[in-house]
Amino acid sequence: MNPPTETPWLRIGTRGSPLALYQAHETRRLLAAAHGVPEARIEIVIIKTTGDMIQDRALSESGGKGLFTRELDAAQLAGDIDLAVHSSKDLPTLLPDGLIVAGFLPREDPRDAFISTKATRLRELPHGATLGTASLRRGAMALRLRPDLRLTLLRGNVETRLRKVEGGEIDATMLALAGLKRLGLADRATSILDTDEFLPAVGQGAIAITTRDDDHKTLVALGAILHGATGLALTAERAFLTVLDGSCRTPIGGHATVADGRLELRGVVLRKDGSEALDIVESGPVADAQKIGVRAGRALLERMPSGFLA
Repeated sequence: MNPPTETPWLRIGTRGSPLALYQAHETRRLLAAAHGVPEARIEIVIIKTTGDMIQDRALSESGGKGLFTRELDAAQLAGDIDLAVHSSKDLPTLLPDGLIVAGFLPREDPRDAFISTKATRLRELPHGATLGTASLRRGAMALRLRPDLRLTLLRGNVETRLRKVEGGEIDATMLALAGLKRLGLADRATSILDTDEFLPAVGQGAIAITTRDDDHKTLVALGAILHGATGLALTAERAFLTVLDGSCRTPIGGHATVADGRLELRGVVLRKDGSEALDIVESGPVADAQKIGVRAGRALLERMPSGFLA
């Protein structure tokens, strides 16, 4: 007879992409180190999501961010996993009843990376060059700087997107620098887009962890690895996004920084063709993170022409 299998101490749910698995393994490593538990006792459960299966069209046409979380949410609520690890920028602003965002791991570099074999920088691409992206934000911000560019849908994991650029199928793309770094691919970035000109997506670079709101054991375990400053920044950013009802259908950028007890949030909302953009900066004490995000979102709504987000 085989010996009985030891019951997992915790079960981490994740998507199966290389980047998602890196994030899950990093979470497991931190939990094991913080609590003196062998990594083997923390099980990683791979769950295929609807978003992973849709590759032929933009997610904005298929239901938005929830496509990457729905199956993970269901597994948590059913008790099949204890926590789920997400890229924060893929996490909807509203979670199903019974689930909460427990917190975030320390944020990686939030900037976007420009990747091309035709130019060193976005502004230097040839006239009418093709830019591959699945992000409305990246597309709108690129068109804001270079309205002559031709956008084409680019889906798939990081390695697939890089191959399409290097193989000449498209002239350029943009990817989150954090993802490239986590996969050991940062050297594939042709240049880095400064946040002053190219504001990242809300949550970009941060790993979010969700769990059941009544799972005391998991919440206590996670408390040892969550990062307070990242949590404050994401509280402001996600409040900003919630006010604007942001989703994959809306080109929105937002980034908060925390220093010396104060938080500054910069946000932008764009028309899809990049022809118009509304920017905002709000700041205040870190204790007001939620209020700062709400205030920034409401200020933009007041300035927005009718039909701007259509």
